[in-house]
Amino acid sequence: MLILSRKEEESIVIGDEIVIKVVSIDKGSVKLGFEAPPHMLILREELKKAVADENLKASAQNDEIALTSLSQKLKK
Repeated sequence: MLILSRKEEESIVIGDEIVIKVVSIDKGSVKLGFEAPPHMLILREELKKAVADENLKASAQNDEIALTSLSQKLKK
């Protein structure tokens, strides 16, 4: 992991297309601005985890429905 110190209004560049800028620093909170191409998805880590968890739940429910349906078909 690369660790950098940045002051307000300073930026970090990733590759040729991504810029992360420190917008403000206030009371232990840092606001960051992101510039990236529209095709790149930028998510907070906790949101990405929540989406992944919901997808797992939905998948498990679909598996249960499929197994129930298959079981019913096999009984016929």
